[in-house]
Amino acid sequence: MAKKDYKKMATEILTAVGGKENISGMTHCATRLRLNLKDKSIVDDAEVQAVEGVVNVVNKAGQFQILIGTEVPKLYDEFEQLVGGKIETSKSDNSGESVSVVSKVFSAIAGIFSPLLPALAGSGVLRGLLLLLVQVGWVSETSGTYTILNSTSMAVFYFLPVLLAFTSGRRFGASPYISALIGASLLHPDFIGLMGDVGNGATTSFFGMPVVLMNYNSTVVPIILAIWIFSYLYKFLDDYIIESLKLVIVPLISLAIMVPLTVIVIGPLGVYGGELVANVVNYLIETSNILAGIAVGGGWSVLVSLGIHWAVNPIMINNVSTYGYDYIVPFTFACNFAVIGTTLGIALKARNKEIRNFSLTGAFTIALSAIIEPTLFGLLVKNRKLFLAQIIGGAVGGAYLGLMKVTTNAFVFGSVTTLPAFVGDTSGNFLHAIIGLGISLIVSLVIAYFVTSKEEKLA
Repeated sequence: MAKKDYKKMATEILTAVGGKENISGMTHCATRLRLNLKDKSIVDDAEVQAVEGVVNVVNKAGQFQILIGTEVPKLYDEFEQLVGGKIETSKSDNSGESVSVVSKVFSAIAGIFSPLLPALAGSGVLRGLLLLLVQVGWVSETSGTYTILNSTSMAVFYFLPVLLAFTSGRRFGASPYISALIGASLLHPDFIGLMGDVGNGATTSFFGMPVVLMNYNSTVVPIILAIWIFSYLYKFLDDYIIESLKLVIVPLISLAIMVPLTVIVIGPLGVYGGELVANVVNYLIETSNILAGIAVGGGWSVLVSLGIHWAVNPIMINNVSTYGYDYIVPFTFACNFAVIGTTLGIALKARNKEIRNFSLTGAFTIALSAIIEPTLFGLLVKNRKLFLAQIIGGAVGGAYLGLMKVTTNAFVFGSVTTLPAFVGDTSGNFLHAIIGLGISLIVSLVIAYFVTSKEEKLA
């Protein structure tokens, strides 16, 4: 297989979207290059989609989204060099299309979390495998092996404020390194030691001002809020402090203002706010868990196709970080296994070699990497009956998972390789997970088989 020329691909995409002058912001997620365009009317979607390596083009959530696949980070690096790195986000859209607050939030979430997804997914799988080894008796919880592997698998969650600070700094246009220092300050042993044995809610003072102390390890909301506010301070300092003094003065003022402001005001509000949202979501799931399984298991692919599923990811990450488990992740598994079932149903029925090969490749890709977008856009969204087949399969399997209150102990993407995330202390959790995912796969496979004609083609 010939090696892809990402520089050539980036150049052609940039030309097709109107050049760097037409770009007001850019980021990427696990599979898509996401562009904020000043004038969308000058862009020909067909020309962009004709670029070799582009799977599909989507205009959703206030962004021009170009589906590439899992190699999108390599393309993004080349694209960023062509654009010139720093981009000033325009305050108005020349096309006259207003971008909603919700769209901006979705865009920000994608930009903040997407660089961390490999670390979160890898750590989650390692955590699941470690729990499995403990349960079968191969590793003791009192051994050095367990401590080393447990520390490795949980480090990404413990130091999440530092990692999120860095990516938030990049997304909001502040120094990612100063941002990371702000996050690290919240995890310093001396700061945590101020809480003593009291824990969250302990108090201290800062120049006479009362400070309610919180434990910020594994938290999500406080640091994102803090860096968002910091970005305005940073840009102000960057504009008004003379160049010769920036090296020292900008980080000095930034740290001296933002760390106290975070621990006094932003942090407690963020912690309580994040816990409130998570509690509400978890309450709704536990109150009507079957309905939640139907809605998320069946509707997750719709959110993915619109590119707005990122809004739910922080809730799942927060649940795992705070409670050690999550109810929503299993429903996303149901969706992915339903897509696998649909592709297998097509492959069993269709005679056309091209569509059978594409279907089997999609099933194999999802089973290993949990990436469903190429299959969604390349096959399912073009055929309403097949798209409905995977929705029904995901909904039925999700209903079972909800009924049995299946959880995962980590934030992972739904694939065969991440099944260890279902291993936990709850009796029967793994078994019910396998049954629920099997239901999703079989139901969608059967429906897809019957709605697929033998003469079905890819185009």
